[in-house]
Amino acid sequence: MVTMGTRQSFGLFISPINSSTGMGITTISLALAIGQFTWGAIQPIAGAIADRYGPRLVLQAALVTLAIGCAMTPFIDNGFGLAIALGILASMGSGAGSFSVLIGAAAQRLPFESRGTASGVINAGGSFGQFIFAPILQKLIQSAGWMGAMWAMAVATLAALPLIGKLTGPSPAVTHHSDDSRLGPAVLEALRNPSYWLLHAGFFTCGFHLAFLVTHLPGEVNLCGLPPSVASWSLAIIGLANVFGSLYAGSCVARYRSKYVLAVMYASRALLIVGYLWMPRTEWTYYLFAAGLGFTWLATVPPTAAIVGKLFGTRYLATLFGLTLLSHQIGGFLGAWLGGVTISKFGDFSWMWYADIVLAIMAALVNLPIKEAVVVAPQRNRPVAAES
Repeated sequence: MVTMGTRQSFGLFISPINSSTGMGITTISLALAIGQFTWGAIQPIAGAIADRYGPRLVLQAALVTLAIGCAMTPFIDNGFGLAIALGILASMGSGAGSFSVLIGAAAQRLPFESRGTASGVINAGGSFGQFIFAPILQKLIQSAGWMGAMWAMAVATLAALPLIGKLTGPSPAVTHHSDDSRLGPAVLEALRNPSYWLLHAGFFTCGFHLAFLVTHLPGEVNLCGLPPSVASWSLAIIGLANVFGSLYAGSCVARYRSKYVLAVMYASRALLIVGYLWMPRTEWTYYLFAAGLGFTWLATVPPTAAIVGKLFGTRYLATLFGLTLLSHQIGGFLGAWLGGVTISKFGDFSWMWYADIVLAIMAALVNLPIKEAVVVAPQRNRPVAAES
């Protein structure tokens, strides 16, 4: 809740930082785009460390690094410094304390039939953070200024440190492995699997969508002449809707093939964006669009993690799913950065919306050929069969 709520609220600060420092929307967007990539790049690294040594130290370092990045930001007045604070430090912290480590730890501690539900609950926690943080931070920006809001985020991050002990109890899957030297061969095996690459391609699109919207939705709302509160409440509604979407996606993982769940989610995004472009730009349009899109927002995480676990087992799930999240955030880098370029060059985001539609359709299609493993035997970490 804390790491994702913080990260998903950075877009609210673009206009205040620009007004205060005069950096320019493109420069600030580039810093946040670097953050999108960094968030993904740290996932397999943090996952590999957690796979080897356990998640406790990884999560502690993540929260402290995230707090440092947020606390530094108000002292910065140039693009390079912003890229270091928000683009690298804060994003490294939020990424290392995010899905790859948490879902990997849960998968190693729970039986097969509970993992989909657990990943849905973890994902819902992240979305609930967005629901909580966005409106509160918008109020803090208005009352205490954007600097005070940044420092408040740093304090909230450090306040989450005591929770780590409750989340990282001992696990035989972590403490009794003697095959840690096989991480490299496990990664190479995954990279030779075409289904793994198809999963990456679809998740790339998901990252493009999310980063564009979370970064530039406040700007889109502003273009329509609506108050900033519409953007913050839209982000909050996205988070709240995804709580239910994540829990539902987690339950679907146990009942349906995850590749079909993903295909339906991506196709629904294309339809939602087409509907949004046809509707008048009112506050209720944004709220309805946010609710619809929010249902699948990060609900793609449980079925994606489930496919990785079915294909390759749970021993290195944090690492292998972390690599998938890296693809997600390469898309995120392009979504955040190109959004800034588009608004600077054309004055609106029309071309980004068109790109979103095309990519959503492509993502739905590339998931269909994935050869998804049927079942994982309870006493083993390797899949016992595969089907197309």
